[in-house]
Amino acid sequence: MTNRVVFSRIARRYDRLNRILSMGRDGDWRRSAIAHLPPGRTLDLGAGTGAANPDFGDRQIVSLDPAVEMLALNPNPRRVVGGGEFLPFVDGSFDGVFSAYVFRNLDSIPVTLSEIARVLRPGGIAAIVDLGRPEARWQRALHRAGTAVVLPLAGATVGAVGEYWYLHRSLDSLPQPQRLYALGPLRLERLWRMGPLGFVYGVVLRKASD
Repeated sequence: MTNRVVFSRIARRYDRLNRILSMGRDGDWRRSAIAHLPPGRTLDLGAGTGAANPDFGDRQIVSLDPAVEMLALNPNPRRVVGGGEFLPFVDGSFDGVFSAYVFRNLDSIPVTLSEIARVLRPGGIAAIVDLGRPEARWQRALHRAGTAVVLPLAGATVGAVGEYWYLHRSLDSLPQPQRLYALGPLRLERLWRMGPLGFVYGVVLRKASD
């Protein structure tokens, strides 16, 4: 099952389950990253249904997502169907790029980071929030055992067991964020942990000024 198909199937239930699984904290985690974005034109990469729209303030937001079914529920009039690996925008067209709970589902993180660097203006900021396993070995084991039970059960409440088993597996697909973002085309400026056992992380990346 492709990532696009997964999110297309759960489009109408996705935000509600996020709120339940995060105990209502998913918005706080998004806002912690949005606070680092500069004013101006901002790309919401993997915008989905637009859950973050109210948190952007007066920034001009362009919402991009590969799942048409998700994007159709997004009230932002500036919507574009597309993925991170090929951003359909000219070079230097955004002051900021935001992405929440998307990076572990990308086909290629290195290509996406290169694309983000390309569309950012010099000195522009990318702020990313995503999920991963905790750093300590015992915490990873505990967290893995917990998500193996909790996520499929949560999916069963909305008829999406397979989709949320996919989420459980995706948490093991990437290295720790300090390694993931260290060698990309953008400078890693800040990294912080949130949520139980620190399984949610935020990063701020900056494009070099000319």
